[in-house]
Amino acid sequence: MRVFVTGAAGFIGRATTQELVKNGHQVLGLARNDAHVEAVTKAGAEPHKGDLKDIESLKSGAKAADGVIHLAFIHDFQDFAGACATDRAAIEAMGEALAGTGKPLVIASGTLGLSEGTLATEDSEPERIPPLADRAMSADLIYALSKDKQVRGSVIRLPPTVHGAGDGGFIPTLSNMYRKKGSVIYVGDGSARWPAVHRHDAAVLFRLAVEKGTAGATYHAIAEQGVPMKEITTMVGKHLQLPVESQSVEEAMGTVGFFAHLISRDNPTSSEKTQKELGWHPTQPGLLADMEANYFS
Repeated sequence: MRVFVTGAAGFIGRATTQELVKNGHQVLGLARNDAHVEAVTKAGAEPHKGDLKDIESLKSGAKAADGVIHLAFIHDFQDFAGACATDRAAIEAMGEALAGTGKPLVIASGTLGLSEGTLATEDSEPERIPPLADRAMSADLIYALSKDKQVRGSVIRLPPTVHGAGDGGFIPTLSNMYRKKGSVIYVGDGSARWPAVHRHDAAVLFRLAVEKGTAGATYHAIAEQGVPMKEITTMVGKHLQLPVESQSVEEAMGTVGFFAHLISRDNPTSSEKTQKELGWHPTQPGLLADMEANYFS
């Protein structure tokens, strides 16, 4: 297959591109600048100049491919609603290009909008509470495209922590905040659980979904159902040589801002159905082992 990948220069995108190429596919990778062109080329893909706001570049990329994996997202937490609106416009553009073809359009979503405190499955409905409800609307578009436009759309929910060497996501961001504050914090008793997956395992799942995913399906890129936040922060504190302490959500907002709500959210998540349907079996190291090996050198 010839697969158009948005976000191909990113942390998960590079791994996904390499996974596709390794398995005999050609990749057309969206690249918004010269640095991204270089990264996409190095990963083994053909660069396609454009960005998420360049609707024509998205349409032409999708039309030139046998399928699309949409990984790009504008991580602007000051205007999360705007970032989600841009995401929906991009999905609509690529969906329009694929309408009537039966070709796959696989998008990334997240698990943080699922109900707290109970084990979420692929059949769990997201909570329609802002701001996370805005992201869920992108998945709604995929389900509608699958039903009404003859697109083989599917949604892969990623955990808050997609880890691996070179990660620049939540845990490194939190670690930098903790270093500046001089202490590491968790919320309450630290029992809030974050599911996790290694980026190379996630890449395999994106490949499997574009190859044989079912129209309208939801899949979970979850290797570990839930790692307690206290265990994550204890490791961070050990390596940063900082004290680890509990705070309330209100106190934590003064330390880590918006992230206080995320680290307090109990988000255990299953991928049992995904593993059975697509034959996906995570093989990479778990979060804590990966952090020990790669996050504090």
